[in-house]
Amino acid sequence: MNDVHIRIEGVNKLFGANARGVVALKDIHLAIPRGQFTCLLGPSGCGKSTLLNAVAGFAPPSSGTIAVDGRRVTGPGPERGMVFQEYALFPWMTVEQNIRFGLEIKRMPGAEIARRVDDLLHLLSLADFRQRYPKDLSGGMRQRVAIARVLALDSPILLMDEPFGALDALTRRNLQDELLRLWAALKKTILFVTHSIEEAIYLADRIVVMTYRPGMVKRDVTVELPRPRDPSTPEFNALKRELGLMVMEEQQRHQNDELRMAAID
Repeated sequence: MNDVHIRIEGVNKLFGANARGVVALKDIHLAIPRGQFTCLLGPSGCGKSTLLNAVAGFAPPSSGTIAVDGRRVTGPGPERGMVFQEYALFPWMTVEQNIRFGLEIKRMPGAEIARRVDDLLHLLSLADFRQRYPKDLSGGMRQRVAIARVLALDSPILLMDEPFGALDALTRRNLQDELLRLWAALKKTILFVTHSIEEAIYLADRIVVMTYRPGMVKRDVTVELPRPRDPSTPEFNALKRELGLMVMEEQQRHQNDELRMAAID
């Protein structure tokens, strides 16, 4: 896959100014091929979500460039769909209305909206819930609706910020499998933030391990395990141990930093 879809070059992000400023990202370079499933992995405070938001166009970098298909990212765009952990559904709308919303804003023809929404309701096993409201759905079902709403816009890139982090283990695994099925069928480029090592290995073609503040690329790992992946295999667990050591090293730096700041206070 030599067709670069997302290119990140020399990206830095500073919050604040002068001596009180916090360097969240430092000198990030990544080239993400079209159709690749890439996970950003690391402890809290390593800049995973900051980098994702920069790619989304929500928070531009302080320096460096991010480009999609060779065009510089200067703000949000229809070629990048974002799925959040918090679902972000409209509570006064039904499942069907939530999925239709973005298409109606784009003034898509009614027949095309109906076809696309029906396809997604069946693709994500939501057809029986089309007239339900978010309050009547489980967390897993709400996240299915959130994913369907983004897929409705047919963005070639999916940006996902710990979308399964608040779910129980069984629901999380079911949605991971659902996401892999959709990714294989729809050929999207996915950039997925997680702090779960097992989730990253289970899902990704490639895992980018980030350092604790400032967020830099610690390791760029190609996952060569065949799919479907079994977390009980020796190969899976060997990679899990290897990545675990890297993440724990950064987690320890995080804890040491917190202790240092507490001592200063």
